[in-house]
Amino acid sequence: MSDDTAAGGARASGMGSPAAGASGMGASGTGPVPAHVAVIMDGNGRWAESKGLPRTEGHRQGEVTLAEVVRAADDLGIRWFTAYGFSTENWSRPKLEVDFILSLHKNIFDRRLEMHRNNVRIRCIGRPVAGTSRLPRQILREMEESVELTKANTGLNFTLAFDYGSREELVYAARNLLEAHLREGTVIDERSVAQFLYEPAMPPVDLLVRTSGEQRLSNFLLWQSVGAPFYVTSTYWPDFGRAELEAAVDWWRAVPQGDGARGPASSAIA
Repeated sequence: MSDDTAAGGARASGMGSPAAGASGMGASGTGPVPAHVAVIMDGNGRWAESKGLPRTEGHRQGEVTLAEVVRAADDLGIRWFTAYGFSTENWSRPKLEVDFILSLHKNIFDRRLEMHRNNVRIRCIGRPVAGTSRLPRQILREMEESVELTKANTGLNFTLAFDYGSREELVYAARNLLEAHLREGTVIDERSVAQFLYEPAMPPVDLLVRTSGEQRLSNFLLWQSVGAPFYVTSTYWPDFGRAELEAAVDWWRAVPQGDGARGPASSAIA
């Protein structure tokens, strides 16, 4: 979970606009909701430090918050919810902190029975898809079991970006597309690039959220987020609950629709 240097006060900034026709009605019936919300979960360590707690307590609470926000996204009728769980850059942190963060992510996959009962489909993107992950075998097994258990579910698509870096994803797509081009003559264009991303079924991001006040993409969904409005809040991730997600969706509803210039992020929506 991202936790970078703090920035000043609360703010929300729009970068682009939601794609026309990309939203559905929320569970409350009060208005449309973005079809795909992606979240950079930032500020766990600073949340803990502000309360005089060890940084590990911030990560622990952050995992609890993620479970709550996934439930809220499901209740609102959001079809895709993608969370930045662990980046390729996070390996540079102190080993004790990395080990603790990874141990918490086992808890996320342990919640798969609850998600399965709620018809949530769990997906993962990152190095595990490419077969190059450094994650412990136990976590990889938990991940595989969670994906397999829920693969037939038709509700919310909860995608965890785990050991993930967007630049690596684009290199992965380019390499595999080139092989397909040389082997089968696959046309090289935007649509074919999208078909070779980690999760080809993933639709474009309609709303990108970052907590803790930072206004940086941090190597997250660079292809999928082209043109997505960027909502930034100074709230640290452990305090980002259902009400904060609803506030982000309300902000999205007020963003003017643009010229539809967003490129294809995928070939299909499953």
